[in-house]
Amino acid sequence: MSLVLRIVLIAASLLTTLYIMKKIRNSKAQIEDAIFWILLAFMLIVISIFPGIPTMISQMLGIMAPVNFLFLFMIFVLLVKIFSMSLKVSALETRLRNLTQEIAIRNKKEDEYEETKEIDEK
Repeated sequence: MSLVLRIVLIAASLLTTLYIMKKIRNSKAQIEDAIFWILLAFMLIVISIFPGIPTMISQMLGIMAPVNFLFLFMIFVLLVKIFSMSLKVSALETRLRNLTQEIAIRNKKEDEYEETKEIDEK
């Protein structure tokens, strides 16, 4: 890994971390989600500082080039993140449907109550 690439990775990771911290302070990101991105940036910094780590792992796994291992690893990490986000979206859709149904039931009961109240007044 060239020195320029290592410096770019470190700079990009630090800028990403600062950006995430800013979003947390502005309450635009949840801490649980931000931790993932901060850990990912930290991992890129470690790989940039110690380029022998991906080389050693790629040799152990029989992958031809360390960059191929890095691509494979990053794709795997992002797929796991997408899966966890899909689970969150599914849970939110279920909750939204339940809340919508509950509101509809309350509105229906209120309408029925008002109708019976009007009938009783006459």
